[in-house]
Amino acid sequence: MQDLKTDFIVVGGGVAGLRAAIELSRHGDVIVLTKDVLTEGSTEYAQGGVAVALNYDDEVAIHFEDTIKAGDGLCRHDAVNILVKEGPDRILELIDWGAEFDKEDSKLAFTIEAAHSRKRILHAKGDSTGKEIMRVLVDKIKTLKNVKKMSFNTAVDLIVQDNICYGVVVCKENSIFKILGRATIIATGGAGQVYSRTTNPDVCTGDGIAMALRAGAILEDMEFVQFHPTVLYAPNTPSFLLSEAMRGEGAIIRDVNGDAFMQRYHPKAELAPRDVVSRAIISQMVETKSDHVYLDLTHLNPEFLKKRFPRIYSTCLGYNLDITKQMVPISPAAHYLMGGIKTDIDGATNIKGLYSAGESACTGVHGANRLASNSLLEGLVFGFRCAVHASGLEPLNPTTVTDFDNAKETISRSDINTIRNHIKKTMWEYVGIIRCGKSLSQAKQEISRWKDIMDMPFRSRIGIETKNIICVAMAITESALCREGSVGAHYRTDFKERGENWQRHISVKLIDKEIKTCI
Repeated sequence: MQDLKTDFIVVGGGVAGLRAAIELSRHGDVIVLTKDVLTEGSTEYAQGGVAVALNYDDEVAIHFEDTIKAGDGLCRHDAVNILVKEGPDRILELIDWGAEFDKEDSKLAFTIEAAHSRKRILHAKGDSTGKEIMRVLVDKIKTLKNVKKMSFNTAVDLIVQDNICYGVVVCKENSIFKILGRATIIATGGAGQVYSRTTNPDVCTGDGIAMALRAGAILEDMEFVQFHPTVLYAPNTPSFLLSEAMRGEGAIIRDVNGDAFMQRYHPKAELAPRDVVSRAIISQMVETKSDHVYLDLTHLNPEFLKKRFPRIYSTCLGYNLDITKQMVPISPAAHYLMGGIKTDIDGATNIKGLYSAGESACTGVHGANRLASNSLLEGLVFGFRCAVHASGLEPLNPTTVTDFDNAKETISRSDINTIRNHIKKTMWEYVGIIRCGKSLSQAKQEISRWKDIMDMPFRSRIGIETKNIICVAMAITESALCREGSVGAHYRTDFKERGENWQRHISVKLIDKEIKTCI
């Protein structure tokens, strides 16, 4: 493959990346780089909906307060203010482009989810909101002749000299080439695949976050990993998410003895924040010596459930589970990373020319615990904002671009797979929903065995992804060790209180080939 040159490079094809690409197309040529098909990512599988203050009894100020409360004291207020104020414009823009959100009597239909005080969740085809948003964005991209889509291209590393990003090194079918541009936007999504049990699709291996870390970018809030409480748990089935909206519509969580236990853990019961629900489920599983609990919708109208959750209903039927007649076995799974590449409110990082938006970024908008259905809105709002800012950069040419190390991979694919699975299992067992200093230290020791892999050259996708998983796992573990207190999604049994100076944001950076905290 020959090297390429463009104006703007977008790494990732989800809601944030595509919204950024659409805006950037107004200012120059754009390449959208994805390691799989364009639509494969968390956006496509987002069920619950998108939160926005457009309902008649809602206000942006109320959405602001709900987001701040869910973030447990660690949201950055300026970022949240931007999210809730600019969100309505981004959603109305989508509708203008053809988005078909569900309606009641010709008006937009809104539902409620955990920790929201108003009905503000828009949905499409019941539980296929992300898929509808992707359809609209992809259709829009197809009309833009100066946006080039490059699928099945794996980003390897960023090209950075003197703290300026000039582009990205890419691998396709074992060939290495470079793409140069005046701005690079990382929108690769989250890192759920760092854990053995996750709702995230296979592509979510923290690639953009790891590349940015190796390039000298600062990561922030990496200890805050949100675990979704209601995920299908059954032999030989994937970790299929059962939307938060199901509890919003009245679903009850019961233990294996049929006890509806959530009221004992929080006054809002099933509608408590996700971290509370996840920990409650784990505690109840320990108490009942079971590996799951149940989500019960059998008391709800069967026809309503089929209409409201058609995708979930049909998927569960495929696993011989009828949600209208049977309680569904569930347990929590890794779902969303609140932390990521530290950016300002315009998506800019500490490296000139490098931006990030969506789940790969950390603007501080989610704080210690993301409010349900704010993620799609975040991708739209900050994808747009980082594109506006990046479009103002002047073209810069690097004096020289170091050639990528063309050395052959020294680890077999089977060994890489073994290492990858070991890391994922370690993270699940020791850096999961409930943590302590002993478990985190054990995880650090286990993961450190493989840190040399971070310096190795890889051309296979599995090798590149495993290298990135190790980077992100180390960053999460190091941050969790540093935060000696319990805040939001980060809960330690040895520090159950918030701890001293708890409102600080913990940053990590690669220093002398070691991932270190730099508060």
